[in-house]
Amino acid sequence: MDTLATARHFAADILAHRNKLAGKAEDAARVQFALRQVSKTLHDQHDLHKKETEVVLSHWDGKASGEFERTTMRLRKDIRTTADATTDAERVVARVTSTVDGGHTAVQRLADEYIGKAKKLLDDAAGVGSRAAMATAIAAAADLAPRYTKQSAATLRKVNGELADAAKRLRALRKELRHDGVADRSVADHSSGHGKTEAAKASTRGQKVVSAAREELGTRENPPGSNRNPYGPTAPWCASFATAMWRKAGVKIPILPFTGDVYRWGQQHDKAYGKNSLKQAKPGDVLLFGTGPQSPSTSTHIGIVEKVEGNTVTMIEGNSGNSVRRNTHTLSSATFYGGVRP
Repeated sequence: MDTLATARHFAADILAHRNKLAGKAEDAARVQFALRQVSKTLHDQHDLHKKETEVVLSHWDGKASGEFERTTMRLRKDIRTTADATTDAERVVARVTSTVDGGHTAVQRLADEYIGKAKKLLDDAAGVGSRAAMATAIAAAADLAPRYTKQSAATLRKVNGELADAAKRLRALRKELRHDGVADRSVADHSSGHGKTEAAKASTRGQKVVSAAREELGTRENPPGSNRNPYGPTAPWCASFATAMWRKAGVKIPILPFTGDVYRWGQQHDKAYGKNSLKQAKPGDVLLFGTGPQSPSTSTHIGIVEKVEGNTVTMIEGNSGNSVRRNTHTLSSATFYGGVRP
């Protein structure tokens, strides 16, 4: 009997709660990152507009200068109002991000603790070697699961409550911004640009994955060394990045912060291949570093295949030097234990 697989089977609901929280963490982190960028841009634009207006007025003594100054002041006020509201929204989302991160960490800890206990029960029974002992151990592991599942479900409910409260606060901010009209125009312009970007992506799924990953090159965790990233929970994030890019390309996969879970997902969906089949790797696939999916010590890293040339593979990897980077490796079973197609 594969005692680890059996323990994980009993932990399915706990792991599902963990994966939901990982997905929520990705959404919150990405929104927070976007709001921070917009807020900075708007504040910079406000300051630049003020400086340029002062330069113009310093050389203009005409009759229309007063009306020009009043008009520019109204525009500058609109920009400042939107910038301040965006900053407030970023603070709201930052609190949510922290809550979701904490919930994900708590549920991951519950999953690890339960799986460890259940596996020990099963391993001890396997050592005895009798069917009766194994049946008793299986029953004990099954009886132990609901207590942990109840705790993980409670954590998920708490996080959902925080998300609902944050949504109310964000709606209130949006309602205030509708009054001046600036925010609506900004959002419309951003959505239009995003649509053009999506339309320009390649048609195949693998190419879409690569295109999405290329757009993230240079993105860094903030602050460096913190594992705080825009793709998922505050944790080692190479797998969060890979699964986030797959999701962006339309792959129906949860955010999976542990690399080994990506390989298991591939096995469940008949998309995984082992170290003896690495030559079938194609752009958009992920390759798994290490010796196997059992634990973080055996499944150490993951990257998205950008191109394969002979025995050389170029990959785009999250959490490589605290950032998203392009790296080149020898396509070898000494480095990779397998791959997964999107």
